[in-house]
Amino acid sequence: MKNLEKYLSLLNGEVDGLLLTSRYSRHYGAEFDIAEGVAIVTKAGCRYFTDSRYIESAEKNLKGFEVLMTDRQHTPFQRLNDAIADFGVTTLGYEENYLTVAELQGYEKNLNAKLVPFNKPIFDFRASKEEWEIALMKKAQEITDKAFREVLPRIKIGMSELELQAELIYCIYKNGGTGLAFDPIVVSGPNTSLPHGVAGERKIQAGDFVTMDFGASYMGYCADMTRTVAVGYATEEMKKVYSIVLEAQNAAIAATKAGVTGAYVDGVARKIIEDAGYGENFGHGYGHSLGLEIHEAPNMNTRNQEPLPVNAVCSAEPGIYLPGKFGVRIEDVTVLTEDGAIDITASPKNLMIV
Repeated sequence: MKNLEKYLSLLNGEVDGLLLTSRYSRHYGAEFDIAEGVAIVTKAGCRYFTDSRYIESAEKNLKGFEVLMTDRQHTPFQRLNDAIADFGVTTLGYEENYLTVAELQGYEKNLNAKLVPFNKPIFDFRASKEEWEIALMKKAQEITDKAFREVLPRIKIGMSELELQAELIYCIYKNGGTGLAFDPIVVSGPNTSLPHGVAGERKIQAGDFVTMDFGASYMGYCADMTRTVAVGYATEEMKKVYSIVLEAQNAAIAATKAGVTGAYVDGVARKIIEDAGYGENFGHGYGHSLGLEIHEAPNMNTRNQEPLPVNAVCSAEPGIYLPGKFGVRIEDVTVLTEDGAIDITASPKNLMIV
């Protein structure tokens, strides 16, 4: 089923149109990314409005939508109201998670239709990926793996975290990334105990762990991986903690499949870390879904009691963080099937010493 057809299936009485304002939902519905614009979806017709900067690309690439340009004489509100009148729309479902208060007030004031919060139904389709979406994510992950392979020999004692981050970003683009899935996390030494630490001027030293959490974006779809490597040597404590995290990740991936809950998978990894005595040092969830955004639903954490769907694409990223000392996180991306999980991350996970 085309993504636009999925959106049309939502028009069953509660709303008779969808107002797509976020870049993600417009991309999902049109199956092509236009940086700015707004779209309306109804059973009587679908229109996509953008300005002169993007109109040529939109006209060439957007299928299923009538494309119209906005300008001083034809504002987005005017274009939307024309569509509302032409298609007989009375209620529009909108993405409340992606609008500011000011933007929502503007739509409410200027549109000739009732606006109904509808983010969850619009968003829910993205939990289960189509095969073509998975193919794009595999390509993004392939680029990410290549970047990791190329950046490894560039890690040197005396290099700053910021310098390593720059090398990593270069390698992502050099290998075909069309963007960054998110700002990379590159931390070293005691900074690796910060799960979402920010690269700084700290110089990499012998005996450091270096954690790199990064991902390429390819045609709008994200990859995500984390590797923690040792520089020069690793102490026995570093090796022990690393092996526990790897054991937890491997066990949880083996337990992952469609139909189990996110809480169950999280619990498999968490029990191994707790049994090893590090339960208090694993504060975040085991994993999250990703796709057009780096963080999507469903999640693999203690709160998610819902069964995971087939073709969900989820990260697998347990970690142990010892404040003031070091941290270890290992992250792969998995595609859920009825029988298990396919790990699409190719980079090795054994403890590497560079």
